[in-house]
Amino acid sequence: MPFFEHPLPPGRGPPPPHTGSTGWPNTVEWCPMSEAENPQPQAETGTDEEAYPLPPASFEFLVLSMRTQAEIQLGLLHFGDPSDRPKPNLALARHSIDMLSILQEKTKGNLSLEEQRLLENSLTELRFRYVQVAEEGPQR
Repeated sequence: MPFFEHPLPPGRGPPPPHTGSTGWPNTVEWCPMSEAENPQPQAETGTDEEAYPLPPASFEFLVLSMRTQAEIQLGLLHFGDPSDRPKPNLALARHSIDMLSILQEKTKGNLSLEEQRLLENSLTELRFRYVQVAEEGPQR
């Protein structure tokens, strides 16, 4: 069964959509809660989900996820055979870097020193790597 079709246990997940006058589902009552208020469901035995638990949602994980995405788009990270290495997608990488930049701009003054450094260092590194990959051009 595909992941997106996996049924949720009773009482878990968003409520059924209620359409309002706009026709869009009204899911205002579905809000993320703390771990104590909303414990994670236990994975079924014998599935891959047990071996790979999800990390807690955090600002650090968000930044690292977006950074990894940009590194993959720049062709810096590749999983698989070296001969199947995809070409860098500079437009997509630039978009991901710009998204991190917007995140930095919108969270200015609201981050811990550690979060601020992680974001600044990630952006500096990605911008530097972007220029390197762009200068290499089609040789890759």
